Amino acid sequence: MFPKLLEIGPLTLHTYGALLAAACLSAIFLFARLGARDGVPRQRSWDLGFIIILSAIVGAKLLMILTDWETYLGRDPSRLLTLGFWQAGGVYYGGLLGAMAGSYIYVRRQPSMNFRTVADAAGPAIALGQTIGRLGCFAAGCDYGQPCSLPWAVTFTSEYAHRVVGVPINVALHPTQLYESLATFTLFLFLLWLHGARSFRGQVFAAYLLCYSILRFGIEFFRGDADRGFVFGGALSTSQFISLLLIPCALLLYSHMRRNPVRARRV
Repeated sequence: MFPKLLEIGPLTLHTYGALLAAACLSAIFLFARLGARDGVPRQRSWDLGFIIILSAIVGAKLLMILTDWETYLGRDPSRLLTLGFWQAGGVYYGGLLGAMAGSYIYVRRQPSMNFRTVADAAGPAIALGQTIGRLGCFAAGCDYGQPCSLPWAVTFTSEYAHRVVGVPINVALHPTQLYESLATFTLFLFLLWLHGARSFRGQVFAAYLLCYSILRFGIEFFRGDADRGFVFGGALSTSQFISLLLIPCALLLYSHMRRNPVRARRV
């Protein structure tokens, strides 16, 4: 664990923030490059990339509030104005849904852009961003796992991280951040291959939704952080519940786009 990358007087550069910035820039760069292969102007891709990031932040924060409604809007609404609230990354699925909404609105206003083409370029880019971003989570100690005795268990020792994100210290835990980083990197490689081999537009993004939902559902069983939210009396985490909703949606989307193809032509 290495929560602080650099300290200069009162200023602190957190490792999580640095890796999150690297994740966003890497994702946008790949998104623009893949989009350019299908005729999407690079400048449009970069513009859309930053709109996606802003939309994702809003969506992630909104879902974080909804998953802990009592804390943020019940007992102490003033927490919405604290530095801790804005430093927190939020809930990933809220960010994904926010990014999808923001990008759809933008693309609808651009007659020269096709949403399926844009979504296909976004699939591998998102997976790459998650790969890097989860390394930031590991450095910060957030999204930590349950106690375990496996040979690859990790033990966090930073009092600062414990104070900020609540990670247990001196306890062997599942490295769930690394589980997801490895899983999304594998998914990234698969989607990158699929982007070159796809038979219809939208295929890559539908595959991302399906594969990531399955991966996230499984990884959640090893998570130990309680603030991610639960439904059905704790039977499922919020992310597992959303995953279960997205899996059939992704299958239906894939089937619909395969029956109504838009030819994936390169220019």
